[in-house]
Amino acid sequence: MTTATNQDITQSPKGHRRHSTWWTGGAFTVAAFVFLPIAAIIVLAFSPEENIWPHLVSTMLPRYIKNTLILMLGVGTGTFLMGISAAWLVTMCRFPGQRLFEWALLLPMAMPAYVVAYVYTDLIEYAGPVQTGLRALFGWKLKSEYWFPEIRTAGGAIAMLSLVLYPYVYMLTRASFLQQSVCVLEAGRVLGRTPWQCFWSIALPLARPAVVVGLALSMMETLNDFGTIDFFAVHTLTAGVFDVWMSMNNLGGAAQISLVMLVFVIGLLWIERASRRGQRYHSTSTKYQALPGYLLTGWKKIGAVVLCSALVILGFILPAIVLTYYAIGHWEISWTPEFLTYAKHSILLSGGAAAISVTIGVFLAYALRLNKGRKLKIATRLASVGYAMPGAVLAIGVLIPFANFDNAFDAFMKSHFGISTGLLLSGTATAIIFAYTVRFLAVGFGGVETALLKVTPNMDDAARTLGQRPLGVLRHVHLPMIRGGILGGAILVFVDSMKELPATLILRPFNFDTLATYVYQYASDELLEECALGALTIVLAGILPVILLSKAVRTSRPGH
Repeated sequence: MTTATNQDITQSPKGHRRHSTWWTGGAFTVAAFVFLPIAAIIVLAFSPEENIWPHLVSTMLPRYIKNTLILMLGVGTGTFLMGISAAWLVTMCRFPGQRLFEWALLLPMAMPAYVVAYVYTDLIEYAGPVQTGLRALFGWKLKSEYWFPEIRTAGGAIAMLSLVLYPYVYMLTRASFLQQSVCVLEAGRVLGRTPWQCFWSIALPLARPAVVVGLALSMMETLNDFGTIDFFAVHTLTAGVFDVWMSMNNLGGAAQISLVMLVFVIGLLWIERASRRGQRYHSTSTKYQALPGYLLTGWKKIGAVVLCSALVILGFILPAIVLTYYAIGHWEISWTPEFLTYAKHSILLSGGAAAISVTIGVFLAYALRLNKGRKLKIATRLASVGYAMPGAVLAIGVLIPFANFDNAFDAFMKSHFGISTGLLLSGTATAIIFAYTVRFLAVGFGGVETALLKVTPNMDDAARTLGQRPLGVLRHVHLPMIRGGILGGAILVFVDSMKELPATLILRPFNFDTLATYVYQYASDELLEECALGALTIVLAGILPVILLSKAVRTSRPGH
């Protein structure tokens, strides 16, 4: 035993290099596949068959960019105000229902923005129950006799997106507040600062990196959104991709607009990285004291309850009640064989993407554990960039190489064997699963990497000493220990894939629908009642990850 162990250890430098090369090569292969759509967009944007770039620049592109900037700035402002105020209240203040609001404020994250947009439009448009009730109550006959905010505008889109995207800022900011040192806040109080001054001059600057990351995520989701802006007729860059490709049948023009969107994404990523640079704060003690817990009284207590209640009610409870009411009332026409087929498609596509994403995530995370070299870190960074890419951009990037492969393979088979193979990749479910995997690989990888970091390296050394090779260590030691992280990552990928709309609309085969496309088509035709069951199914699937996230945030501070 001793001889074999020593021999294994003696051979370990050479064996380590061989294993390291194998794992590093695999990681770079994954990164190459993830980067393939981006490369395809760049190539096609600079060499289109029909160059309409001058036409885009002189006509539609300025309006697309202007609307996109307005939407992103508006949502950024809305999520900043909602997310930070809610995070500070439930973390540092004590008021009735505070414990309940800690997790309930995350519930709007389970609600797709386009579903919220459909519900509120149905409620408050001219023919909806709200305006109808107001006219009956005050005796108004015509719209010109009163003023009511128009929801089908850019302002309406900002409000809808802010209601469901503020949890990104809330979640990350609250986690940052939970990690802050009580001593710093107490020092501020001893020096005569009020709780508000402590928040503004101490807690908020310390939480700045987390706030910026949350804002960057909410703006990326805004850039990715298609269902809401299409329903409200707000012409953003994402809408431009659909208009140019589907209405003008010009893939090169769609790739050029996608390239402009990539500039926006790179800008957001740069801002997010820059916010972390030189902004690392460490506690000088391993002992954590209880947070101050300012007791709110009077109008401050009422204001805190009203604010938190309004966010939960408007962002989740009210849309969920409306969807449930419609789903029950139209159950017979909703629960059809077609609905079950769409649900099966969603489950299979999302399940396939989740399984592949966490499998690749395990591979990348373990490769990074074996080899902490700079090249491998770059490869894993590249493999994670898909999450920042809007679904429409990613779909165009997937479509180009897949269609080229299908055409080349079909031509080869015809010329050599007289057989037409048709579409093998593009226009099939394979393209959708590939797009989901690229877009949400960072989610699966992040869940696995976080779990793997909690396993002490001594476990690796002990297993290797007992004769296990790296693959054996992964299979017999790590996988059983990190299965919770794997499951959490898989659930997040599954739910995100269920909600993904732009990529599915572009890549789906003919006459092939998922729950997301089914809801989009019916709601776009003002038939929310018929698709309420499908929308409610997507929402219910998203609640489990919200509970997991809430638990993870709450337990991030020892003893809290």
